Amino acid sequence: MVLHTSPYPSALLSCLSRLSWAFVFPCYWLLDRLLASCVPTSLEKRRRSQDPCSFLVLGVLISTPFYLVLLLASLPFAFLGFLLWAPLQSIRKPYIYSHQKPDKHGAEQGAAAGTAATLTEWRPQGRSFCFGSANVCLLPDSLARFNNLADTQRRAREVGRRIRNGASRPQIKIYIDSPTNTSISAVSFCSLATQGFRRTSSLDHRPEPTVTTESETEALTECPVHPSGGTSSDCPIHNTGAQNSAECPLHPNGEEHADCPVHQSADSNASSECPVHSNITQNSEDCPLHPAGVQISITSPDSEPAHGEKGNHQDGDTGSLESRTASRESLVRFHAADGGISPNNTLSQHRTSVFKRPVGRKRRHGDDSFDHEISAFFPANLDFLCLQEVFDRRATDRLRRQLHRYFPYVLSDVGRYGWKGCCSRFKFLNSGLLLASRYPILDARYECFPNGRSEDALAAKGVLFAKVQVGRSAQEQRVVGYITCTHLHAIEADSSVRCEQLDLLLEWGSDFRRATSGSADEEKVLEDQVAFDVILGDFNFDNCSSEDKLEQQHSLFTQYKDPCRLGPGEDKPWALGTLLDTSGLYDEEVSSPESLQKVMENEEGRKEYLVFPASKNHCPSQKGRKIPLKGNGRRIDYILYREEGLQQDWKVDIEEFSFITQLAGLTDHLSVAARLVVSTGEEES
Repeated sequence: MVLHTSPYPSALLSCLSRLSWAFVFPCYWLLDRLLASCVPTSLEKRRRSQDPCSFLVLGVLISTPFYLVLLLASLPFAFLGFLLWAPLQSIRKPYIYSHQKPDKHGAEQGAAAGTAATLTEWRPQGRSFCFGSANVCLLPDSLARFNNLADTQRRAREVGRRIRNGASRPQIKIYIDSPTNTSISAVSFCSLATQGFRRTSSLDHRPEPTVTTESETEALTECPVHPSGGTSSDCPIHNTGAQNSAECPLHPNGEEHADCPVHQSADSNASSECPVHSNITQNSEDCPLHPAGVQISITSPDSEPAHGEKGNHQDGDTGSLESRTASRESLVRFHAADGGISPNNTLSQHRTSVFKRPVGRKRRHGDDSFDHEISAFFPANLDFLCLQEVFDRRATDRLRRQLHRYFPYVLSDVGRYGWKGCCSRFKFLNSGLLLASRYPILDARYECFPNGRSEDALAAKGVLFAKVQVGRSAQEQRVVGYITCTHLHAIEADSSVRCEQLDLLLEWGSDFRRATSGSADEEKVLEDQVAFDVILGDFNFDNCSSEDKLEQQHSLFTQYKDPCRLGPGEDKPWALGTLLDTSGLYDEEVSSPESLQKVMENEEGRKEYLVFPASKNHCPSQKGRKIPLKGNGRRIDYILYREEGLQQDWKVDIEEFSFITQLAGLTDHLSVAARLVVSTGEEES
């Protein structure tokens, strides 16, 4: 199958399409601005109420008639452009495939370089892959305002930037043993605030990787108390007379403590591993930099090892092979009771996640065999990303440019316009789907749902299927994966419509896998080996609402596994709703990824800012509601995976599931991510 790199089969048709859109666009833009001026967001209303005589109100009063006059003047040109544009849509390709190598010499060198995954021989112990899904609500500005969101072009650029920065960052996780903790939280920075760890914003750029040699490992590259990298004559770590220093960062009042390793003599408590100790082989249990029961895990964007040199991924690492960004399993681990942290790991340069875990096991809730967390960042080393509601064409271009700095392969502008095929009704918007990948995309297909109703029928919602290559076996068989992205019917009462769409999704998916099971090379007779089959998207129904019982019992959930689900009508206790209450999007409590994360960690906060399953006592506003609420909110964004039916003896299991708040203030959904481990059942020789 040939991937479509242009929306039209010839350059002439592409030129005609651009010409027709040049006639239509002024009318489209003016209409969008005119309607947007009539639908203020809650933030704009708040500003107007605080200052009724502000320039904002005056600007609306002046711009509205101005837009109206220009709109009327542009209508004849728009009509001519429409007559040329509409027939061209019947021959338009259903998506645009773009491949762009990361820019290694641009301003974003640290975040972009080396993100493409290299295809090498598939290892017997298997590999892990990370998937993400997010509804970003990039509608035309006037329509986005009905969801209390504005400035679509700015949001598109910022969405791409945050996703890129989150996925390309080094990752630090600090596990704190606690016998009483059962929280689903993934991050708490307070406990280490006085120990030299710096909390960084989700918008920070990824730091440049630090490369050290064996001769450099003896010296501490950066003081953990002074994260700026400089030393201080008053620092008790840099000062030889630390035991008498009144500037101890752990006891800033100048008081001395017999138990403080900073004030203790260097001869009595010293270790070559700890920057506080210097001579003894075991760190003090009282050292605040090495509290008992703490494990620090660091992922850094190290370069690929040279030919013949063993890297971290060759020691059982199951992450994305041969990428310059280390996988989640390629971690430098530190246990307080066993040893110290390597001095070449500069903690203050990296983002830090801290969370407690029950004593004696790594999992954090009940009998689950995988980690689950609320994270302020997209997972490091994100391999595949599915986005929904990327409708606006200019916003799509801005978003794609940002994503290409991390993802080399992107399928965008997916869907149909006008009349064609399933589009018995005129389609003003495409499907809104976008797929970004670090692995090569081999085949793709888009199918449009034929049963859309009401306002949902104005968009060409459907399913995007993609086949990606993730490796090659020792027998020169391609190792591939199947990814399905979708956005189902949105009107709540139309359960039967969504069930029909799920039936079509399964049918089309089976046809796509069967049609693409072989290689394009006719001389090659070996079949592809399938590593995973994953479905991502916004399903527009949850697993707790009584009105969604029909969808909850669909056969889709017998063929694919939902890691957040116990059964029809019942989610796991830690599962969160992903639909935010739009009236509170601009509240200070949820205005940043970190603050939204803290709110989601709290039960009362979830009741305040999440949309919950409908009930008989449902009221229009969530805020201040005192009636009992079912579950932890409406979870309508899904990541499903197939456990069986792949290669013989191969197994797919989930390693980690995340609810992500990094797009706070930019959309009305929480994002979700999952890391899957594909094991082959073979022994490595």
